[in-house]
Amino acid sequence: MDSFKALIVKEQDEQIIYDVETVTLDDLSAGDVLIQVAYSSINYKDMLAVQKNGGVIRHYPMIPGIDLSGIVVQSADARFQAGQQVIVTGFAMGMTHTGGFAEYARVPAEWIVPLPENLEARDAMIFGTAGYTAALSITALEQHGMKVEDNPRILVTGSTGGVGSLAVQMLAKIGYSNIAALVRKEHQVAVAKSLGATDVIFASELGDLKKPLQQQKYDYVLDTVGGDVAATLITQIAYGGSISMCGNAGGIQLTTNVLPFILRGVQLLGIDSVNVPIEQRAGVWTKMANDWNIAHNALTEEITLEEVPQTIDAIKNGQHLGRTIIKL
Repeated sequence: MDSFKALIVKEQDEQIIYDVETVTLDDLSAGDVLIQVAYSSINYKDMLAVQKNGGVIRHYPMIPGIDLSGIVVQSADARFQAGQQVIVTGFAMGMTHTGGFAEYARVPAEWIVPLPENLEARDAMIFGTAGYTAALSITALEQHGMKVEDNPRILVTGSTGGVGSLAVQMLAKIGYSNIAALVRKEHQVAVAKSLGATDVIFASELGDLKKPLQQQKYDYVLDTVGGDVAATLITQIAYGGSISMCGNAGGIQLTTNVLPFILRGVQLLGIDSVNVPIEQRAGVWTKMANDWNIAHNALTEEITLEEVPQTIDAIKNGQHLGRTIIKL
């Protein structure tokens, strides 16, 4: 533990660079609990963290990685003991607080969720922030009327990415049988169907964004991309339906109109996975550990810390499928 490996992001000559370096515990942010990291995962936000003006990291140097699973080594908080397996996702991890792309992490006890029964540390990171976000999205939609017995028409955007691929699989595992997947490229069709999608829609087929109301095609939309895709789909949601929104890969602007909301009663549900109060997190993780557990069938690649740059590039270039986990 005197020294260990971590991915370090730096600002040099007005450029952002990152590489694996040897660090010590003194390089970690403050916290009550020291964790030996078993696994982390790569999310869209982690890709942004290593880009110039990515809007994630505020000061340098920084260890990125917005989630981790591992074993408690030392704890100054009575709620956690050495040897206990835990999960950390969100909060300031990998942003203003050193994150999960390291062999050790030190975090406040208030950020930690005990690893649920029936869930392995590796599987926890197959889910990671992406899976947690997908589960929050499904939970929100169900709280607003989505039920298996109604056989609702559901559309998932970004369906072969991290959040979307897990959402499709979870929905199918829960018992939903009318799941459309939105894709952009031909090779994603077979992937989406293998995940459990019963229909595949190309983004180019969505329709005219300029129309204030379109045909009511979907009862519920689980959106992961935002931008014009989300705006177009809002006009296609059936009376009393909802759209959950958790991402901005398609842009942060939402150019829409009020008619879907005041004539069809459509509800827009914002999904935040970063600052959810810790007392509300365990219940969602318990679902993922049990009835919603699709970790063993998820589209997953396992890499080392040194291989992170290749995955970052794939995400940046829109070539990434499923989930990539990092074995520490």
